[in-house]
Amino acid sequence: MGHAGMAATAVRYLRSVGAPTTGPVEAHPAAAGPCDPPRPRLRAVGDDERAPLDPGEFRRVLGNFATGVTVVTAPAAEGEPGPAGFACQSFSSLSLDPPLVSFMVARTSTTWPRIARAGVFCVNVLGADQGELCRGFAVSGADKFAGVAYDAAPVSGSPRLTGVPAWIDCTIQAVHTGGDHLIVVGRVDALGAEDDAEPLLFHRGRFGRFTP
Repeated sequence: MGHAGMAATAVRYLRSVGAPTTGPVEAHPAAAGPCDPPRPRLRAVGDDERAPLDPGEFRRVLGNFATGVTVVTAPAAEGEPGPAGFACQSFSSLSLDPPLVSFMVARTSTTWPRIARAGVFCVNVLGADQGELCRGFAVSGADKFAGVAYDAAPVSGSPRLTGVPAWIDCTIQAVHTGGDHLIVVGRVDALGAEDDAEPLLFHRGRFGRFTP
């Protein structure tokens, strides 16, 4: 599935439940009714729009910003063999009223279309000793849930991974395009945390933790 197909998958779901999308839209070439609504207009970035930045230098500099690490999961949608999930460090809180969170996902992701079809997700905030768990969900094409303990988040039914310091159960609210990524906004339906748990950190390409 190409970039446009992935974005169209998200928009088809969001339109079906009446959730908002942003940006100009054009009619899908095969549109024939509510099962195939409009999709965002996607186009290549022109040479005159690209800043004169070396991608390696961009990664090096931005890598100095330390982040937490999460695993975003979703239950199996109709026709799917099992639940979906991927490791994600680009997660953040967005709004208190209403309660919203967001994460970014590459438009080349093969996991995102499955989450979009489910229409819901759970953000699992990883703890300091869960680096290997993160690596397992960062691998493409494998059974990421093999040997992983989890139960169902209370509202969405998304996998809630055992032992995580915090979890946020969400419904997809909106999807925005952002360069080579999609910006996914979720409405928080339920959440919980272990107050004394230590988080897993990511900095300069490596996992870390707080030191006393």
